[in-house]
Amino acid sequence: MIPKHFSYELVDHVGRITLDRADRLNALTFESYQELRQFFDWLDGQDAVRSIVITGAGRAFCAGGDVDDIIAELFARDMRGLLAFTRVTGALIGSIRRVKKPVVAAVNGVAVGAGAVIALACDLRVASEKARFGFIFPQVGLCGADMGAAWLLPRVVGLGHASELLFTGDIIGAEHAARIGLVNRVVAPEACVPEALALADKLARGPAFAHGMTKKMIEDEATLSLEAALEAEAQAQAICMAHPDFRIAHDAFKAKVPPVFEGRS
Repeated sequence: MIPKHFSYELVDHVGRITLDRADRLNALTFESYQELRQFFDWLDGQDAVRSIVITGAGRAFCAGGDVDDIIAELFARDMRGLLAFTRVTGALIGSIRRVKKPVVAAVNGVAVGAGAVIALACDLRVASEKARFGFIFPQVGLCGADMGAAWLLPRVVGLGHASELLFTGDIIGAEHAARIGLVNRVVAPEACVPEALALADKLARGPAFAHGMTKKMIEDEATLSLEAALEAEAQAQAICMAHPDFRIAHDAFKAKVPPVFEGRS
C-alpha cells in the first residue's frame, strides 16, 4: 500500500510514517485522516513490520485539522455530516490502538489538537526539547473529549493533570509533559527521530507475538476487575508459552546468544 497524503518507508522491520505537509505544520485533511486510519489497519497485517514510528516533517509533529480544508467546511454541515467527521477522526485513534505493533511517536515539534491525540494514542512518545503539546479543543469552543482524549489522557497522566489539560486547552512544553508522564523521553531536537527509531528498532528485535499480546492486554484490562485481569493474563501468557518464540528465547539464553525471534504476530 503506497500512501498519497504522507510518506512511508520500511527499514529493518521498522515502519516509519512521516506527515509531510511541512508548510501547513502537517495539518490533517479529510483525506489524510481516512488514509492514516486505513494505513494503520493495513500495517496490522504486515508481518515484516514489527514496530512503527510516526513523526512530522519540518518544525511540527501535527497541528491538528487543517483550518482551511476542514474547519471551514464543517460550518456547512448538518448534524449527520458533523457526526460522520468526528467518527472518522476517532476511527484513526482506534486503529493506532488496535495495531498489534508497538507505535512510537517522535514528537519533533508542535503537537496540538488532533496531533496531540495522535501522539497520545501511540504506545511510547519521544519528544524534542522544542515539542509542545496542547489539547486545544476548548480554545475553539469545543469539548476537550475528542478522538478518545478523555479516555486515554487520564490513563497516561492521571485524572487531575488530564482534567486541567482538557478543560483549559493550555499548551505545555516538553519538560512539563515529561513531568506529568505524557512523554517517555525528552531529547535534543536533532536526536528526536533517531532516538525514536532506535527505540522502535529495539522493540522490532523483540518477540512480535508477545508484544502484540502485551498491547492487547493493556487495552483490554482497562475495563476488567483485578480477578478478571488475572485470569486474562493467565490465558494470554499460556498462549505466549505455546508460541515458538518462547522456545527460541530459552534456547538462546542457554546458548548465551541473543535470541532471533520469528516475527510472526
